[in-house]
Amino acid sequence: MARPKKKSNKEIFALGNEAVVEGALLAGCTFYAGYPITPSSEIMEIMAQRLPQIPNGAFIQMEDEIGGLGAVIGGSLAGRKAMTATSGPGFSLMQEHLGYGCITETPLVIVNVMRGGPSTGLPTSPAQGDVQQARWGTHGDHSIIVLSASNVQECLDMTIEAFNLAEKYRSPVVLLIDEITAHTREKIIIPNEDEFEVFNRIVPTMPPEWYKPYEETVRGVPPMPAIGSGYRFHVTGLTHDVNGFPTSRPDEVRDLNERLFRKIDQFLHDVQIVDEIDTDDCDVCVIAYGTVARSAELAVKQARDLGVKAGLLKLSTLFPYPRKATERVMARAKTIIVPEMNMGQMSREVKRVNNGQVSVRTINKVDGQIITPAEILKVLTRV
Repeated sequence: MARPKKKSNKEIFALGNEAVVEGALLAGCTFYAGYPITPSSEIMEIMAQRLPQIPNGAFIQMEDEIGGLGAVIGGSLAGRKAMTATSGPGFSLMQEHLGYGCITETPLVIVNVMRGGPSTGLPTSPAQGDVQQARWGTHGDHSIIVLSASNVQECLDMTIEAFNLAEKYRSPVVLLIDEITAHTREKIIIPNEDEFEVFNRIVPTMPPEWYKPYEETVRGVPPMPAIGSGYRFHVTGLTHDVNGFPTSRPDEVRDLNERLFRKIDQFLHDVQIVDEIDTDDCDVCVIAYGTVARSAELAVKQARDLGVKAGLLKLSTLFPYPRKATERVMARAKTIIVPEMNMGQMSREVKRVNNGQVSVRTINKVDGQIITPAEILKVLTRV
C-alpha cells in the first residue's frame, strides 16, 4: 500500500505581528481579548478576523487593557488557551491582573510589542525598556516566565513556546518583541503539525469530591479543570490554602509561595532557552536579545572575519535569567558586551551573575533607533 506523502511546509511572507497570530493558532489559542495599541494592533486586528473562523474561536474587544487581561484570565479559567497583546502603556495597566494570574496559577500569554517610553513615549519607535517591568512589574514576590523573539520566524516559534510553557507550568508567560521585529516582513515557514509540540494543561482524573485545586504535586503544578466541568474550584487573589480558600496561616502562606517558585525553578533546563554562536573559543562575547541580537549576530560574524574571537549568547528566555549559560561564556571570555535599547536593564542581570569576574561593557541606546551591527562591531574590535 502506498504511503501518504508528507504534507509540505507552507511558506508565507509575514510581519512579526502576523507571525505571532500564526503561532498562537498553531498552539491552540481559541480566545483573545484586548484593546488596540500601537505597535501591537495588527495582532488584535488579525485575531478578530481569524478566531471566528475556527471551531470554538472567540474574540472580544474590551474597554481597555485592564478589562482585556481580566477577560483573558476568565477565558483561561473556563478552559480556553487565551492571550492578549499590548504595548508599554497597556502593559502598565495590566500589572495588577498579571499578579492575579500568577497567584491563581492561570495559564495565559501576553505579547508586549515594546516601544519607547516612559508614558506615551515613542508610539512608533522600537525600544527594550519593558524588560524589568515584565519580571517585576506586578507587586509582591512572584515567579513568571519572560521570553523574547529576534526575528519574524521566532515570533511564530516563541509564541508556540509561550503557550506550551504557560500550560505546562500554569503560569502567565510574557513574550517581548519590539516595534522593528513586529513590523519586519520576512519569509517564514509554517511548520507541519508533526514538527512541533503542543502541550495542553493537565486536568484532574480523580473524583470531583477528592479534588484540591492547589494541592502539592511532584511537579509542583496542580491539575486544572475548566470551571463548570464538575470540579469545585474557588479562585481568589488572596493567599489561599490547597482548597483555594483565603488563609493567613504562616505555614500555608509559606507553602504556597515556595511552590509557586519551585514549580518553575526545578525545571530551568526546560524553561531557559538560549543559543550560543561561536562561544567555544571566544575572547569577547556579546549577550543580546530581541532585534539587537540580530545586529549582534552579524557583528560577531564580521568580527570573526577580522580575526577577533567573538561569540554571541542569544537569550530567548529572559526570566528566569539563564544563569548557567552566562556562567559558561564567562568562563571562556575575558570581556562581555551587552547591547540593548534601554539604559541597561538586562546588563544588571549579567553583572549580578558576573560578580566582578570579567569585564562587562554596555552599549545603550534610548533614542528610538536600533543598535546597528556597525556599532557593536566597533566595540568588539576595540576590545
